[in-house]
Amino acid sequence: MTSSPSAPRLAKHLGMTERIFAGPRTRKLLATVEAGLERVETRLGDELTVSDALVDAKTRYLYEAGGKRLRPMLALLTAQLGDGATEDVIAGAAALELTHLGSLYHDDVMDGADKRRGVPSAHEVWGNNVAILTGDLLFSRASQLMARIGERAIRVQADTFERLVLGQMHETIGAQPGDDPVEFYIQVLADKTGSLIAAAAQVGVLFSGGPEELAEPLLAFGEKAGVAFQLLDDVIDLSADPEATGKVPGTDLRAGVPTMPYLLLTRADDEASRELAATIDRGVAEIAEGADPAILDEPLARLRDHAVTAETRRLAEKWADDAVAALAPLPSGAVRDALTRFAEVVVDRAS
Repeated sequence: MTSSPSAPRLAKHLGMTERIFAGPRTRKLLATVEAGLERVETRLGDELTVSDALVDAKTRYLYEAGGKRLRPMLALLTAQLGDGATEDVIAGAAALELTHLGSLYHDDVMDGADKRRGVPSAHEVWGNNVAILTGDLLFSRASQLMARIGERAIRVQADTFERLVLGQMHETIGAQPGDDPVEFYIQVLADKTGSLIAAAAQVGVLFSGGPEELAEPLLAFGEKAGVAFQLLDDVIDLSADPEATGKVPGTDLRAGVPTMPYLLLTRADDEASRELAATIDRGVAEIAEGADPAILDEPLARLRDHAVTAETRRLAEKWADDAVAALAPLPSGAVRDALTRFAEVVVDRAS
């Protein structure tokens, strides 16, 4: 049996959780969720241990770097609408976190990201081929876990994985003539980020024997909260504090990946905004030709302070409000209160 992470590292994971469970009715749930997260961590440690020590180092790399564990936490929370943290809930939560981890290995290769969770990206350490294969191995482990639960779990995993791939493919290909770039981008976020968070919310209630009729509202809640989460990430991506974010500021834009502040900037009709957008475009093109990514430091600092970044934050808050509205069919009580706080907290964070 692989030991669970040290107390300090787990405490860091639970920082957002403690905020989510800060209300008077939800505080009693915190110990239950913490206990469940310990079990998920142990399960993850077991699943990330293979017979080949060389492979172990790769599969455990981003896991050991930390993470918020939002998806397992959400599954454990919605499980309280049923029989609680059953073995199937724990397995499903671990499987979705493995899927998330696998997607990070792939995303960093495709985006050319230098850092992830405060450490060099896996492809910077071992190269693209090893990083891609490691992501593939994590996906296979997630599928094995879901298969042990049953056919319903296999369908959840397959549908979620399909949306992850479609989201990444659409992001890579980009909006086509006739597409609204902002709407197109929102759909990418719903597929790449929202689908996994939605699956976590659904897994908790389904695998705990909870009310079947709550699965769809929780799916909608999770997807909207996921979009809100990623929109706020677009704001954080421009942060001047890489120690807080674990990433180089503007990582996505330097790699030519549009984010919401940039898309809103391209819609602005004032001369200063047009000039800034053109400067960013030129910088991205030059970086693609081998220029130092630092050439975008000053333009991205200007974008961080531009009104479109504040507008992106407001848009994130609107999606969070819509996520809360999706909870209307849930019974009043501690679980609904905590889910409401979840939506609020994902757009009120610095990393």
